[in-house]
Amino acid sequence: MRGLIDMDAEALLLSRLQFAFTIAFHIIFPSFTIGLASYLAVLEGLWLTTKNEAFKTLYLFWVKIFALSFGMGVVSGVVMSYQLGTNWSVFSAFVSPVIGPLFAFEVLTAFFLEASFLGVMLFGWRKVGPRLHFASTTLVAVGTLVSAFWIISANSWMQHPTGYTRLPDGSLLATSWMEVIFSPTFPERFTHMVLAAYLTTALVVAGASAWRRLRAPGETESAISLRMAVGMLAIVAPLQLWVGDISGKQMLESQPSKLAAIEAFWETRAEQPFHIAAWPDRATESNRWEISIPKIGSWIVAGETTAEVPGLKSLAPEDRPPVAIVFWAFRIMVGLGIAMIGLGLWGAFLCWRTRGPEHNRPYLRACVAMGPTGFVAVIAGWVVAEVGRQPYVVYGVLRTADAVSPVGAGEVSASLLAFLVVYGIVFSVGALYILRLMGEGPVAGSGEPPPEHPGPRQPSQPMAAAPADPDPEAGR
Repeated sequence: MRGLIDMDAEALLLSRLQFAFTIAFHIIFPSFTIGLASYLAVLEGLWLTTKNEAFKTLYLFWVKIFALSFGMGVVSGVVMSYQLGTNWSVFSAFVSPVIGPLFAFEVLTAFFLEASFLGVMLFGWRKVGPRLHFASTTLVAVGTLVSAFWIISANSWMQHPTGYTRLPDGSLLATSWMEVIFSPTFPERFTHMVLAAYLTTALVVAGASAWRRLRAPGETESAISLRMAVGMLAIVAPLQLWVGDISGKQMLESQPSKLAAIEAFWETRAEQPFHIAAWPDRATESNRWEISIPKIGSWIVAGETTAEVPGLKSLAPEDRPPVAIVFWAFRIMVGLGIAMIGLGLWGAFLCWRTRGPEHNRPYLRACVAMGPTGFVAVIAGWVVAEVGRQPYVVYGVLRTADAVSPVGAGEVSASLLAFLVVYGIVFSVGALYILRLMGEGPVAGSGEPPPEHPGPRQPSQPMAAAPADPDPEAGR
């Protein structure tokens, strides 16, 4: 019996590791393509409005990167849906009457919308008129946001389940679809995820543009894209901090155990300190060491220093999430968020007081260094959300240990090893190719030579031969 329990625990751990690995890989691509699709719509709209060829060049450059990232996101997302049946069949059977339709709605709305207009967006330059092509780009951008809507809706319900009833056989049934779709944590979490996607895209664009400016200081297109990214950072990064604060205060009511793990609160008390850094120890139910500011913890999470905030000791040991993982993942996310705010404000200051950030080499190097940090922050935030929910897969309703499929550790370890090898090869090649495209820059990466005249092109001027021709008169 002891050996059977150990095997079950090992299978559970391996199943969790496998899903964590695949979802961490997958979330990289949607967090980039959601923002990049909107960026492409803005670029095409600016090109149609101003007739500035630099915007067209940037569009043709970034649309290639979008296509590659979108394809890898679809492939990595399909794998996770299979895991719900192979590794988490009990969970699927238990909650499918509630969140199964949400995934179906995502396919029927977002996926069909994206699939229908993605082909026009990528291959329709010579087939349709400029307005229809711009509409296709816009609808693809809307499709990515709709997809995020349904996925975050399903996950938010798992974080705070509402609008359901339990049937005699133990399964769940939705009683109010409005409460299921718009669970109490959904508005803040959806806004937080979309803003994170926009920040991720802005950082990648800023990093790639800064890299090109360091190598080719006279490249006008990279200067334009860098200024656009700086504007996004300066606006969205502070807004993201505000939305995150709202989400944290809401967590005090919806998931107090996650909040206690985030802040490493062990005792239930008023005037909780804010732990800048600490080393939580579950064995001793305390922090081995900590660097703290007195009373600020209660003010941050509850709005006043005298507020009583529950600690982890108010929960049974088996109901507590892994504290150290959640605590440090949250600080990585917040620390990078503060760095993003600093980068955006620095760039805005350079736009205001100097010739611009594209001429400041220290700032360009900082943008290159910060380029991948959006992905790190997104993954850290996802760790906070998912590990902080433990030991539940549906908070307060279904424990993770009860949701796993009856499979052995050997089968799970074999599939995990296969995923590690295949992902390591396929996605590494894809990522390296994307980085190579970014390194070539917008002029070379757009597939056409730079225009002779940066201003509006007259109808009598012939375009250079190019594989994609978004001429306003084409297709009419």
